[in-house]
Amino acid sequence: MNTEPHPSLLLQPHWVKAIRQYAFAAEEAGMLQPEQLDIVYQQQWFKLLVPKAYGGLELLLPELIRLEEALSWADGSLGWVVTLCAGAGWFGGFINPEAASEIFADPKVCLAGSGASTGTATKTAGGYLLNGHWKYASGVKHATHFTANCLIQDENGNSVLNEGGDQLVLPFVIDSNTATQVAAWKYIGMMGTGSHAFTMQNAYAPANRCFKIDAVAAVIDTSLYRYPFMQLAEATLAANIAGVAMHFVDLCGPIFERKIEESRRMSDENRVTLMKTLHNIKESLQGIRNQFYEAVDASWQAGLNNHLTSEYLKPVSTTSRLLARIAREGVDELYPFCGLQAASPDTEINQVWRDLHTASQHALLTFME
Repeated sequence: MNTEPHPSLLLQPHWVKAIRQYAFAAEEAGMLQPEQLDIVYQQQWFKLLVPKAYGGLELLLPELIRLEEALSWADGSLGWVVTLCAGAGWFGGFINPEAASEIFADPKVCLAGSGASTGTATKTAGGYLLNGHWKYASGVKHATHFTANCLIQDENGNSVLNEGGDQLVLPFVIDSNTATQVAAWKYIGMMGTGSHAFTMQNAYAPANRCFKIDAVAAVIDTSLYRYPFMQLAEATLAANIAGVAMHFVDLCGPIFERKIEESRRMSDENRVTLMKTLHNIKESLQGIRNQFYEAVDASWQAGLNNHLTSEYLKPVSTTSRLLARIAREGVDELYPFCGLQAASPDTEINQVWRDLHTASQHALLTFME
């Protein structure tokens, strides 16, 4: 098994410096700062998964996952916003080409949204009328478009059923100015993501702004858009959590060294315990990262060979959950050794701890099955 390199190797040092320099300002403002967004736009990180046909990067999945881990290592909020908004850009592989060309023409295009089916779309002449309330739309304050899952209704307001007899749910992408933002993010971490809510009241969406996420419905016929959405989501979120955890672990090193150097009361045994614990957490995190990336790489290669079966997909799901759990547990094991600075909201290590314990609450990775 290969040893996965540290995520810092994927980023230019001056990017990391600028991203971290404005991390607390992003928290205070509740959104990424212009200096951070400038880097995102320059590097086209919101377009990581947008089809090349529309000016996107259409990055290969193994490269994408590693970059998103690195961005979350630089800063949890920035990494999360890029991951969620770039993930919505993946929908470009399924959107009507005419609509997609309009949507992705903006050089600062950013799609924010929600996967929750908390709205309705009622059929009308040439399109749909959208109504509802959607929470946790990361990047909403600088989004050019919103994506929203809706329960489909006919012209009379009756539920439309799918082929299996269940309520039909379809996603839409709309211009952000057709919705109303609602301040709703009040959690301890990921405060720079601006993950607020949005509402729509009889917002008109042309029929070509509705799409279906299914490999057979892909408009762009490449491996990226044939890869299952579930494993794509699991892997990207797990990589984010891993990146934040590695940032925390990296901060522990200097803190522990100072403790050993400055504390006259710490016994030799406790000094050994301190550094051994740090070493063990690093080894544990590195080990599951190796397994995780091996599973991601194998699934991608299987997809390229048109043989992407559960044999390759299940390990992605399993290692994603393990990576999230081991990252969270490792951070919590180190936290008590960090002293009061880890509990102070104006320190970098506390910000990272808060980000980790907010991001890791995502329901997708809560259970092992």
